[in-house]
Amino acid sequence: MVKIVDTTFRDAQQSLIATRMRTEDMLPIAEKMDEVGFYSMEVWGGATFDACIRYLNEDPWERLRALKKRIQKTPLQMLLRGQNLVGYRHYPDDIVEKFVIKAHENGIDIFRIFDALNDIRNMETAIKTAKKVGAKVQGAICYTISPVHTIDQYVELAKKLEEMGCDSICIKDMAGLLTPYEGYELVKRLKEEVSIPIDVHSHCTSGLAPMTYLKVIEAGADMVDCAISPFAMGTSQPPTESIVVALKGTKYDTGLDLKLLNEIRDYFMKVREKYKMLFSPISQIVDARVLVYQVPGGMLSNLVSQLKEQGALDKFEDVLKEIPRVRKDLGYPPLVTPTSQIVGTQAVLNVLTEERYKIITNEVVNYVKGFYGKPPAPINPELLKRVLDEGEKPITCRPADLLEPEWEKVKKEAEEKGIVKKEEDILTYALYPQIAVKFLRGELKAEPIPKEKDIGKILEIPTEYVVEVDGEKFEVKIEPKIGTELKRKKEIITAEMEGAVTSPFRGMVTKIKVKEGDKVKKGDVIVVLEAMKMEHPIESPVEGTVEKILIDEGDAVNVGDVIMIIK
Repeated sequence: MVKIVDTTFRDAQQSLIATRMRTEDMLPIAEKMDEVGFYSMEVWGGATFDACIRYLNEDPWERLRALKKRIQKTPLQMLLRGQNLVGYRHYPDDIVEKFVIKAHENGIDIFRIFDALNDIRNMETAIKTAKKVGAKVQGAICYTISPVHTIDQYVELAKKLEEMGCDSICIKDMAGLLTPYEGYELVKRLKEEVSIPIDVHSHCTSGLAPMTYLKVIEAGADMVDCAISPFAMGTSQPPTESIVVALKGTKYDTGLDLKLLNEIRDYFMKVREKYKMLFSPISQIVDARVLVYQVPGGMLSNLVSQLKEQGALDKFEDVLKEIPRVRKDLGYPPLVTPTSQIVGTQAVLNVLTEERYKIITNEVVNYVKGFYGKPPAPINPELLKRVLDEGEKPITCRPADLLEPEWEKVKKEAEEKGIVKKEEDILTYALYPQIAVKFLRGELKAEPIPKEKDIGKILEIPTEYVVEVDGEKFEVKIEPKIGTELKRKKEIITAEMEGAVTSPFRGMVTKIKVKEGDKVKKGDVIVVLEAMKMEHPIESPVEGTVEKILIDEGDAVNVGDVIMIIK
């Protein structure tokens, strides 16, 4: 018998609608899903935590508790990014321990723990803590293809995860790159070398996943990840109902009730209708280009969302081509959060600024310096040279060994800001200090769910037209005027003014590194912007004096907005 892990509430909706499903659409069907007999339901972790507070004005801890009340029989599972937890940087061990403890207390039974670089050192603390509190641990292997990744390496990693006490192993094929026969060989080898159950997780982006599932099941896979059909396929997982029928009457029969699954399917068809304007055409179709660009499903939908936000959806193809180049420069990391975000955002910046590495994100700097772990292959020497100071070398120890404990510090900060009502709020602040303050103060509102009348804002609007005047046709190109002036302090400063420094993209000002009157050199960091979930240092384009600062920390800026005058 093969067991099914349901991903509808987490990875499926993350991959297809950028994690925008509200809790109110999960609770009415939760009890019926609990009756199905899934091995587990993945309901938390990944991008759900960030999306809850940033876009939905929901407390992710309250979502977890609400689901746990309604799902009593089926274990609840979460995706945990090792030392990154559900954030985008490494957190100290005391934060990791506290988060795992609280996640278990609030309802998580199974922790699927991975590290984006397959650096097992970054998984140790989370695994040990989860085992200590009595939770089950599924150690995940991030599957990718590159000149440096082999089946032998994956098998050795699985053996180490078993030695660390993991209860099962997950082959995490986040980009849908695992082919049927490669999958068969990998699972066959794993079943020979480890004694714990094997789960296979894939995405349908390349069109391979359903075929791969059948072959890995024949090789001995114990579980596969699926989603209810309205939230399946495309960049999501294979549909539960189809896999159930495919295996029915065989020795792999799941034993699940197709009639009950169809009732659940009918409910999610209504949910899908509610969110239909968030389903990007790009994320709903098979795109075999992923076999070249190796972009995971969740990364693809988020990439579309990010480019829309920057008003640059027309650059999608250019960014797809740039991603493999950045990945090679960074030593072929598997593309899964946070490395997918690190690689993807840097590729977007390289394209938007029309110069490779003109702006290097703080996360890329930290990655190159070794603060995310050991890359699978050496980093491009030219990039190393740009990032490292003279004489500086990347670190080689476990990155978290260099981090000072933070719990008491963030606890004090959060309490001083008056945002703590429960201990979990401190963790929310520790993970997302910028956005959490506004969220916990009740200053945020949920973004509206787009309606059909908003179609022009959602789809890429044509910018080239053929206009006919008195029988004569003219080709006309329309360019939107974005952010050419910014009104601050009762002045209007235009980008054409001498010394005007403009924002290269849309984002939020998180740090202003200079004061009016300061002398700066060309290349000095003057502002840090948060955009596309990453922090981006903006450098002074000239040597001079800061004459005017036109933004405040916390301000939102658009592409081309003047943020500072430096003469």
